[in-house]
Amino acid sequence: MTRASHHPHSIAEFREAARRRLPKFVFDYVDGGSGSESTISENRSALDRLRLLGAAPVDVSDASQRVTLFGQDLSMPLIIGPTGLAGAVWPRGDVDLAKAAAEHGIPFVMSTAATANMEDVIAAGEGSKWFQLYLFRDREVSERMVDRAQALGFCALEVTVDNAIPGRRLRDARNGFSLPFRWTPRKLASCLAHPKWSLQMARAGVPKLELMAAELGLESMDTIAELMQSQLDPSVSWDDIARLRDRWPGPLVVKGVLDPSHVTRAKAVGVDGLVISNHGGRQLDGSVASIDMLPEFRSEAGDALSLLIDSGFRTGSDIARAIALGADAVQVGRATLYALATGGAPAVAAALEVLHREFEIAQMLMGVRRVDEMSPALIRRPLLEPTAANPNLFDPNADTGPRLAISRGGA
Repeated sequence: MTRASHHPHSIAEFREAARRRLPKFVFDYVDGGSGSESTISENRSALDRLRLLGAAPVDVSDASQRVTLFGQDLSMPLIIGPTGLAGAVWPRGDVDLAKAAAEHGIPFVMSTAATANMEDVIAAGEGSKWFQLYLFRDREVSERMVDRAQALGFCALEVTVDNAIPGRRLRDARNGFSLPFRWTPRKLASCLAHPKWSLQMARAGVPKLELMAAELGLESMDTIAELMQSQLDPSVSWDDIARLRDRWPGPLVVKGVLDPSHVTRAKAVGVDGLVISNHGGRQLDGSVASIDMLPEFRSEAGDALSLLIDSGFRTGSDIARAIALGADAVQVGRATLYALATGGAPAVAAALEVLHREFEIAQMLMGVRRVDEMSPALIRRPLLEPTAANPNLFDPNADTGPRLAISRGGA
């Protein structure tokens, strides 16, 4: 799959292109996090602290990036994760994300907060479609969504649990980001400064949360956070996950866990996988980075659970870091939204190709022929400062997890 050279050559370049194309209040919704946004910064810093060990010379002439997850063959260990309100950056954005994922041979996870209906997403290419579920105060609403997703052929259910209360997203509050859009002179001025987006939206119509509007009869809310706070249930517990396990026959994944002590309960309930996630820095300000918790999760889970991870992944080398520390696959959100904003499905496909190529380079230079051969032995953590007692720049005993080969889930 060769893309035109005019596409950006990195996710960072896609982000900058999205910033130029989108009105500020829309870009900030995609790009922003909670509070001081220190969790966003920590996600990046934590990944940068992990250094990859090159392992030349090794014969990697037949290297492959393919993996199997929940019985499905993927072109690489990558998933387009659930992102709400994709239609605000590109008309029918959820459908275009699903198309690009299908073209690239990886799953797409449709959000409960999608701006498309389930039928259109299922029809977008032949690829694997998962459905992400919020547990609402009215559990019957969530149950209807689960049953509908099963009937339409979504092959996995991903339940988000890290939203007992919405994070305080200051950019959205300052911008007055709302659904439907409430126009102010400042927003109108920003739209006039971004005529391509504005004309496109005028032709397509204002995006709305299709599923939530249909099921909940939503009216206007001041902000997205207020909308979520009015609908989501802070009483969600593992008992709810157990009931979903009884209802959903396919792979069941729980998204938004950071505490490895929950692995025991996840095993007992019978879930198939966990997504280690701090919600991309959009919930708990000052949170630990997802990548830093991954080794503990793998140690607790053994091969009983598939472990996915998200929050801050922007490069193929980032993906390699996660796989080496025990993840079965990485979910991306903002990375593909930035691309979506610049050109719809073709731009998303180009961004996926960037990530695939970067991961291939990292894998081969690490001397790994098959993805499941990656291990923590290929990761080093630099010391903050060399000392007389330990003059080496890198600490060979750093806690990056077990040094033996990892046994992963993914049945």
